[in-house]
Amino acid sequence: MVIFLLIVIVAIVLGLIGATVEGLGYLLIIGIALLVADLVLAAVRLSRRSHRHVLR
Repeated sequence: MVIFLLIVIVAIVLGLIGATVEGLGYLLIIGIALLVADLVLAAVRLSRRSHRHVLR
């Protein structure tokens, strides 16, 4: 969980720097890609965790 939050914070910071500093638009793209990858990873972890519980 800590890694997830750290990656989200890094993605937001990279996005802000890329959006505000002229010529560093690639940081914005990297930040967005990192955020999307992190959200996909979180969704995969949640889906795997939900399959472990057996209904009785």
